[in-house]
Amino acid sequence: MCEHTVKKGGNAESFALLIKKSSSLSEGLFVWNELKNAGRKEENMQIYEELVARGLIAQVTNEEEIREMVNNGKAVFYIGFDPTADSLHVGHFMALCLMKRLQMAGNKPIALIGGGTAMIGDPSGRTDMRQMMTPETIQHNCDCFKEQMSRFIDFSEGKALMVNNADWLMDLNYVDVLREVGAHFSVNRMLTAECYKQRMEKGLSFLEFNYMIMQSYDFYALYQKYGCNLQFGGDDQWSNMLGGTELIRRKLGKDASAMTITLLLNSEGKKMGKTQSGAVWLDPKKTSPFEFYQYWRNVADADVLKCIRMLTFLPLEEIDKMDAWEGSQLNQAKEILAFELTKLVHGEEEATKAQESARALFSAGSAANMPTAELDSADFTDGKIDILTVLVKSGLVPSKSEARRAVQQGGVAMDGEKVEDIKAEYAAEVFAGEGRVLRRGKKNFRKVMMK
Repeated sequence: MCEHTVKKGGNAESFALLIKKSSSLSEGLFVWNELKNAGRKEENMQIYEELVARGLIAQVTNEEEIREMVNNGKAVFYIGFDPTADSLHVGHFMALCLMKRLQMAGNKPIALIGGGTAMIGDPSGRTDMRQMMTPETIQHNCDCFKEQMSRFIDFSEGKALMVNNADWLMDLNYVDVLREVGAHFSVNRMLTAECYKQRMEKGLSFLEFNYMIMQSYDFYALYQKYGCNLQFGGDDQWSNMLGGTELIRRKLGKDASAMTITLLLNSEGKKMGKTQSGAVWLDPKKTSPFEFYQYWRNVADADVLKCIRMLTFLPLEEIDKMDAWEGSQLNQAKEILAFELTKLVHGEEEATKAQESARALFSAGSAANMPTAELDSADFTDGKIDILTVLVKSGLVPSKSEARRAVQQGGVAMDGEKVEDIKAEYAAEVFAGEGRVLRRGKKNFRKVMMK
């Protein structure tokens, strides 16, 4: 039996005492890491039970069957990723972590890149139609995805696969699809799916209506080509996934399984992974390691332990001890969360840099690795630039109206000095050399420099 081993050890009293004795945050984190790496006894916890304990599983088609499959390393499972951008984002993060966990337990992941389905666009969670992309853009995005996924998944021989559904979807004959596939789908049942309900109010195109059929066909094709017996996806994909299991049953007379992942929501019920300036990307060119670290460092107190449990690979026993943490201890938890996730995505060196930079920022008001924004001469009028424009150009706010509110509420500072006048102006030479540190709120910083 292939079992997933979770390292455990240390008792709750000694762990709490060591943290309590630490005189500073950094010491507390040092103790945490020392304890984590200290001699521990090993206790076996099978992977399905661990996923349940971490709150990752939402819905399953047949729990006993899936439990037996994944606990014994018999699952050949897939998760689909539509290449709608040139980078994965935090919304994909949980799926990648789940693939990693299951692969570590002996199961075989298939990362399905939706080069074909991206030509249509998934209506799930959308109130409007997605923008159509060219084949060249889709291919570029696919290439970017593979590079990023390799940080999480071992694609060496026999360990995992990456396939593109364009390989079979693009060659399908329309009449054949209608006869061989469409005949097995009930329009009445399709219209009850949550993903279609949201779009019906504003108008669901026939193009998008076909997305469920295409995703179902993916599972059917993967079952035949690679023996894929299990599909994972976000909980908003449940209807599409059931379509796939039903198509396999009707066409092949075989059973396949589906399991959805709990959506990553904050305490207000909103999807995590968004900032005022947009998505939190895994590509360091789109979201720097420092910004990525800061996103997780700034999660709400109510969300930090849930995120640690669902997203990190820290032992459950130690996470359970953290449930009693409160006050300043939650700041320790946020540092642990931010460091662990930044390490997963960008490597330990970048995680350490981001952490040191964040600490320096809060203690000294500056940091070598903080994200920068550049101004050029075109941004200046008569040699000057106003504070609202600087805030927008820095990326700290999405609009001048938001910038105006931030200044009026006292949440903006330049080099530690509060900016109180919405009409404040600065000459170009102010941003020459090392530039100036611009702050919005308590935790959002940019170094603003001239090109």
